[in-house]
Amino acid sequence: MIGRLTGSLAEKNPPQIVLDVGGVGYELDVPMSTFYNLPSAGERVTLLTHFAVREDGHYLYGFLSEAERFAFRQLLKISGIGARTALSVLSGLSVGDLAAAVAQQEVGRLIKVPGIGKKTAERLLLELKGKLAHTTGVSLAAAVDDARQDILNALLALGYNDKEATAALKQLPADVGTSDGIRQALKLLSKV
Repeated sequence: MIGRLTGSLAEKNPPQIVLDVGGVGYELDVPMSTFYNLPSAGERVTLLTHFAVREDGHYLYGFLSEAERFAFRQLLKISGIGARTALSVLSGLSVGDLAAAVAQQEVGRLIKVPGIGKKTAERLLLELKGKLAHTTGVSLAAAVDDARQDILNALLALGYNDKEATAALKQLPADVGTSDGIRQALKLLSKV
């Protein structure tokens, strides 16, 4: 119904903003990722929107990018996930991080989001599998490369030299996630 709004930013009270469009103030709930990238009050901004009608009212949600709005809509399709939880997920993780977590099936990243428990995180990973990669440009291969780089950086930060860290990394499964990879690499390095 309302797909996009352009106007001046009248108020910023996280997670809600008021956008003045031709003298009409639209209240929009936005994820913190969008909120932090908004201009100062009084400046013009264009937001993509999602309009929801529920028993208790009409609600508008705003996003700076199509990827955020798409991810929000995919989250809403999951049983038991409402708008507040979807906003919380997008506030705690960028769309790229969410896509990477889904590609690597990393429950640990999602559990860090307030309001997301282990069972909900597992359901999110299952339901979102294969649905975010095309819109965010995050593929499984890119997510695995990022995970391997994160594992290497973690080992170097823990005091292992480049040779030790690289040797441990070569022994890990190809599709290992970041947290599991660090744990497995530390076990390998402790045996040396």
